[in-house]
Amino acid sequence: MAELTETTEEREAPPAAEPGVCICQSYARVTERAALIGARWLGRADEAGAVEAATAGMEEALAAMPIEGRIVIGGRDGEALAAGAIVGSGGERVDLALDALEGVGVVARGGTGAMSMIAVGERDSLPALPDMYMRKMAVGPRARGAIDLRRPVAENVEAIAEAFGRRVNDITVIVLDRPRHHDLVEELRAVGTRIKLIQDGDVTASISAAIRGTNDHLAIGIGGTRQAVLTAAALRCLGGELQAQLWPTSRGEIDAAREAGIEDVERVFTTEELAPGEVIVAATGVSNGDLLRGVRFLADSARTHSLVMCTRCNWVRFVDGIHFFARERREEVRLLI
Repeated sequence: MAELTETTEEREAPPAAEPGVCICQSYARVTERAALIGARWLGRADEAGAVEAATAGMEEALAAMPIEGRIVIGGRDGEALAAGAIVGSGGERVDLALDALEGVGVVARGGTGAMSMIAVGERDSLPALPDMYMRKMAVGPRARGAIDLRRPVAENVEAIAEAFGRRVNDITVIVLDRPRHHDLVEELRAVGTRIKLIQDGDVTASISAAIRGTNDHLAIGIGGTRQAVLTAAALRCLGGELQAQLWPTSRGEIDAAREAGIEDVERVFTTEELAPGEVIVAATGVSNGDLLRGVRFLADSARTHSLVMCTRCNWVRFVDGIHFFARERREEVRLLI
């Protein structure tokens, strides 16, 4: 627990929410807290330690939030912030999907693109999907309506290129570098599109594909159901589109899907089905990436870069935060450059 106390000062709890007032910006405190602590583990080759520390930070911040939050997507049974846990100091009843360290392998290796993330939905809105793989395809607003997970990859890439008014070889596709994606990568190479292989962080990749300026246009591949729900919430806010389909690898997983009420395991889930109603998403960079800057530690402070999105308030905000570790400050506040 020393990692939790040596770098951050005691914080005041967020004020209680007034009726009708959205507290979406307060959720940045939750991801900032996890990112500040998780970033201390960058490059230390200790995935378990990094996750435990970041999760403890997120748990502490959630405890001060004026909500009654039920975790729908979170840690596994026996872990902190596991699915089914209730967090918060009392208030608005919400569903939570969270990942204290999205891209934990990135943090352990000292790589790029890791972040802390939370998605918030109305109570009983976020689906409790079984923990298994899903085949997913994510795009931004420009290509929304142009993709179809059931069509061949080549046809989808061509449709995205047409939506952007570009050639196929000007489109960049993000794929997790995994053996299970060998055939997918070969198909993409045959199409002639540009490919960005990443080690971890498929939620980050999907958000990146939905924000212009990253030069990414499509995120595709097989990842977890947890990441699918987080991605859907983010794309709801960004106006993008996610299509996802369960990818069971055993008979037991098929049975688990049916126990969860999913009779057709080949069903393609839409963005609205995975994240219905009003949603809030907050994410803070842990290590530098195309989307968010990582935590930067200074003499007696640290700087964070966060993204806060809310369908109710209808905004997307990038938040640059400076966190002081002592009341007596020895350095100036610097402009972001």
